[in-house]
Amino acid sequence: MSLRSAWGDGIVHRLGLRRWSRAARRAPDMPLAELRRERAMARNLLHPLQEMVAVAENRLALPMIGSNAFPKPHGTDWAWRPALWTLPLAHPGLSSAPSKSKLGDELTLFHDCARSELTLRQVRNTREADLAPYGLRMDVFAFDGSFLSVVLDLPKDAVDGLKKRHLLRVTTIVEMEKPLEIFARINIKHGPNTEQIVRELPLNEQEIIAEFDLAYSNLNEKRIERVWLDLIFENPEMSQVTLRDLTLSRRPRAEF
Repeated sequence: MSLRSAWGDGIVHRLGLRRWSRAARRAPDMPLAELRRERAMARNLLHPLQEMVAVAENRLALPMIGSNAFPKPHGTDWAWRPALWTLPLAHPGLSSAPSKSKLGDELTLFHDCARSELTLRQVRNTREADLAPYGLRMDVFAFDGSFLSVVLDLPKDAVDGLKKRHLLRVTTIVEMEKPLEIFARINIKHGPNTEQIVRELPLNEQEIIAEFDLAYSNLNEKRIERVWLDLIFENPEMSQVTLRDLTLSRRPRAEF
């Protein structure tokens, strides 16, 4: 924007502010016909102003949208924060979500409820402690199923160079309305087989980390096709869970 344009916009803004301040002062005694016209004009202005403020507050809030900053263990050769925790989704929520519903391109919901009373939505993080711009909130009301999980498909570069000597790490920040158990399961498809390693998330600890040592797996390094992560929720009925952040990383384990 040029200096002349900015100067002109400033004059228009001051004139508009003066005009509507004067109208607000006159409103209690304004003739009704004129009051109706002023109200209609004010309403026409109100929507774009509210939209502008909402978008600006969202973009200017910390952490900044698109941020991928998070601590990584020494020696990390791959790290990832899924897009759901990084960028705004075009469709940020699901209600009465059926099994196999997708939120964004990477996350899929799985359950066996006859009637779904689950909602998933992306929420904006604004706390000082948050590093991720967004979080994932899940509300569960009545739950008549036997399992509930969300599945994250890891990108192709998570597979590139993956070896049995790697440690995979999942780090998350979890808020819960009531205590429940959450398990993380890494799944690695290699040829016709799928290697699965399960860890319970230590929700009573300040730093919630689960590590998966592939050295103890039967992984065929030459046939790895894809990797995905399950987060499995036990007894989730009448609960709200917010994952404020979720990151994955890998590093080669120390050679002895």
